[in-house]
Amino acid sequence: MSQPTYIFDVTADDFERYVLDNSFHKPVLVDFWADWCAPCKALMPVLAKIVEGMQGELLLAKVNCDEQAALTERFGIRSLPTVVLFKDGQPVDGFAGIQPESAIRAMIEPYVNAAEPVPAPGTNLIEQATELLEAGEAEQAVTVLQTADQEARDEPFLLLLARALIAARRPDEAQQIVDSIPESDASKQTLAGLRAQLNFASEASTLPPRDDLQARLGNSADTEALYQLALLDLAEGRYEPALDALMRLFQTERGYADNSPQRSLLQVFDALGGQHPLTIQYRRKMYQALY
Repeated sequence: MSQPTYIFDVTADDFERYVLDNSFHKPVLVDFWADWCAPCKALMPVLAKIVEGMQGELLLAKVNCDEQAALTERFGIRSLPTVVLFKDGQPVDGFAGIQPESAIRAMIEPYVNAAEPVPAPGTNLIEQATELLEAGEAEQAVTVLQTADQEARDEPFLLLLARALIAARRPDEAQQIVDSIPESDASKQTLAGLRAQLNFASEASTLPPRDDLQARLGNSADTEALYQLALLDLAEGRYEPALDALMRLFQTERGYADNSPQRSLLQVFDALGGQHPLTIQYRRKMYQALY
């Protein structure tokens, strides 16, 4: 599907015509982005939604910074994404990084003749934060979620915020969120997974450095070092190598530390969810080893 005529790509050759000249008739948002920038890709659909909803009262020009170095240097772009609002041939406002949709609309509103009503804070934040989290931008996901009003903080919102805080390695804050959510049929499985992740983070915080553990493994078959390395991997979200190590222990030293390999495997299955490919794969291996 082709993009609307009020959303377009610009280059150094046509920037003056499409951005500066047009801005004397209506405001123009310029989105400086790059293909490798995950936050840029998370922001693009938010900008497109705003512009499309204004039906031509606002234009969106997209600058690929990898291809348009001259424009990047001209406007002193230092981080991506950066969005600049042009009016009457001049930059009048803008922001760098991810912003919630409501904040972007509030920035635009004074310059647009027929702006849409600004939505209630919290609108679309879950979708935006989820995209950031899946792109590995946990801190930015937390920042987006924390802009929401208290009324928007329902159960799905809190579960996502806890997940983002864990990914951002802020376990104390995540624990407070998890403790505040009443357990229901809908949240039971997710809460079990979050508690498992928090447990991994707590255990890993008391362990020796990774290099020391790897050195111990290099010198001998050190069961404790292998188990503790698995816990470090779990705390960092490196599930596959952790599961591989835990399964080896389960197969060879199942009773180690009061059956810790089996208990940890079950906690990982909770953290990943029953339908995750790794859960299915390693649960099958565990059952095969048992029976």
